[in-house]
Amino acid sequence: MSDTKSIRFIVVPYRKNKDGVLQPGELRQASTEFGAVRIAQSMASGFAGIAAYEVLVDEEDGTMDAPRVLFQEGAIPAMAE
Repeated sequence: MSDTKSIRFIVVPYRKNKDGVLQPGELRQASTEFGAVRIAQSMASGFAGIAAYEVLVDEEDGTMDAPRVLFQEGAIPAMAE
């Protein structure tokens, strides 16, 4: 059986809803770590918070594991342990 996991770089913007709770926006994918950081930096001023992550994605079911923060600015929810 082949390994179906691969590393991906994603950017997640966060907005506060009417109750002040952080909600994730649409994920943006980048091809490199540098690209993810650059995208996050350019989007940061338009959101309550933003983060760029390196994640391990299971290609069969789409689940994401082992997030590593590459960049964050503003209000970001805590990651579950």
